[in-house]
Amino acid sequence: MKLTSVDWLIMLLYFVFVLGIGFALKRYMKTSKDFFQAGRALPAWICGLAFISANLGAQEVIGMGASGAKYGLETAHFYGIGAIPAMIFVGIFMMPFYYGSKARSVPEFLRLRFDEKTRALNACSFAVMTVFSSGISMYAMARLIQALHVFDGLFKALGWAPGGIFTFSIVLSAVIVLLYIFLGGLTSAIYNEVLQFFLIIAGFLPLVLLGLKNIGGWAGLKARLVAVEVHQGFAPGTWTESWKHMGHASANPMGVEWFGLAMGLGFVLSFGYWCTDFLVVQRAMAADSVSAARRTPILAAFPKMLLPFIVILPGLVAVALMQDHHGGFALPAVSATDPSPNYNMVMPVMLGHYLPTGLLGLGFTALIAAFMSGMAGNVTAFNTVWTYDIYQSYFEPDKSDAHYLRMGRLATVFGVILSVGVAYLAAQFNNIMNLLQLVFAFVNAPLFATFLLGMFWRRANGHGAFFGLLLGTLAAAVHHGLTLPAGAAAGVMGGWLGTVVHTYPSAMAQNFWTAIFAWSACMVVTIGVSLATAENKPDAELRGLVYSLTPKPADENEPWHRQPVTLGVIVLAVALALNLVFA
Repeated sequence: MKLTSVDWLIMLLYFVFVLGIGFALKRYMKTSKDFFQAGRALPAWICGLAFISANLGAQEVIGMGASGAKYGLETAHFYGIGAIPAMIFVGIFMMPFYYGSKARSVPEFLRLRFDEKTRALNACSFAVMTVFSSGISMYAMARLIQALHVFDGLFKALGWAPGGIFTFSIVLSAVIVLLYIFLGGLTSAIYNEVLQFFLIIAGFLPLVLLGLKNIGGWAGLKARLVAVEVHQGFAPGTWTESWKHMGHASANPMGVEWFGLAMGLGFVLSFGYWCTDFLVVQRAMAADSVSAARRTPILAAFPKMLLPFIVILPGLVAVALMQDHHGGFALPAVSATDPSPNYNMVMPVMLGHYLPTGLLGLGFTALIAAFMSGMAGNVTAFNTVWTYDIYQSYFEPDKSDAHYLRMGRLATVFGVILSVGVAYLAAQFNNIMNLLQLVFAFVNAPLFATFLLGMFWRRANGHGAFFGLLLGTLAAAVHHGLTLPAGAAAGVMGGWLGTVVHTYPSAMAQNFWTAIFAWSACMVVTIGVSLATAENKPDAELRGLVYSLTPKPADENEPWHRQPVTLGVIVLAVALALNLVFA
């Protein structure tokens, strides 16, 4: 791919704008609330776009494009059942607790509902998860720049070895993200996420339209994919039908049967992520009222339903082009020793194949924006949890607000440094979505069981929550250590306990079942330990934290089109219609 001066200018303007937002907001960052919570002063539509954009990072753009090529339209289940219902649930049922409790983070909410040790466990595991997610975004961006030979000319002119481009790209992205978060905190991240959302649409919609036009539209795409389906032993239509072939694991490319999909993705992973992951919840908690906070995830669900057309379809088009050897289109191999296609490169290769000068720069800038926003979202969540839930709670509990503001900025620095290290681990996966789902299975899946019991069963106590989380995570580790995806070697992909008791058809199936085991273990242990130990909080302390003890939110003063329940019903109806059309 060759970028012209016009393409470079577009990217330069984006970087100037991103850093400009940080410098413009620096003077407003006077307190820790301004830095970590955006002052709780943003409107619902801004928070809604940030809510969706915080998730629209490397895992969405690169990961979903890769999964679209690897698994077909079944990848859309990550939206239809893997996001929309959970986003509605968190808006209607959970945001009143998060926002109304005045908790500054999800771990702090766990302290209010349960106890200090539960908060500490979740804070530590979440901090690790955010570092992993941020590192994955860095890896994806560096691989993109390396594969597209963006800096080849610069390195050649300076006499530097081209092998350093990967590290140079990671450091460059890390420095830019570090600067605008260090300066403007969460507010800077949110405004840049809104910018990123519109860049994604502007950069990738032309790619989808040109790809479909070139391949003969939807009908042409389906016809070309038949050869792929037959070659891999699947029924015709498997790649372009999302539900029809889910009856048995071996009958669909994702390798997941109905129960694994519904329970693993549709319930455990989706609700575990959208309802408990502070990365996205933090955006809703920045809203200017509880009503706006409740609308935030539901408003975000509207564009979320349409994203499969932007991020999954290019993967299907890429597979069809590879099958036809159209114009020499091909994906690079994973490595010199692994000749399988590197599906992570679907999006960048498609950009170079279809987009002309100007549009290419816009598309490339959209990719960079997605990666950097993914990094920034995780870094803002990390610096908040580190400062409030670890540093203030266990190291320096009685310092001034200015002290914690300085610590938040320092946490931004070492959070970015840790993420750089993780970027090299991500290179061992040829589909980063698999790595992300594995991380979520370890952290979010057991956490969702804890939240579910904590919010709807007043008898759940701190001892039960702590040991439930601990043993739920351990169950995920044991399951992962005893299983492997088909064709994988023991190691980071599983089987590291030395004995493989089960082989799954795909890494995705393994991740779904890892999440199911983690959630189930946490649920059983939390119930058992809570019943076996004394209650540790009276009803008076649980008001506003348990559903049965909390007054219901009053939305009757809002117009019908602003009420969360009404908006949620509309979203569910549209999502159901889309599922039926592409069943």
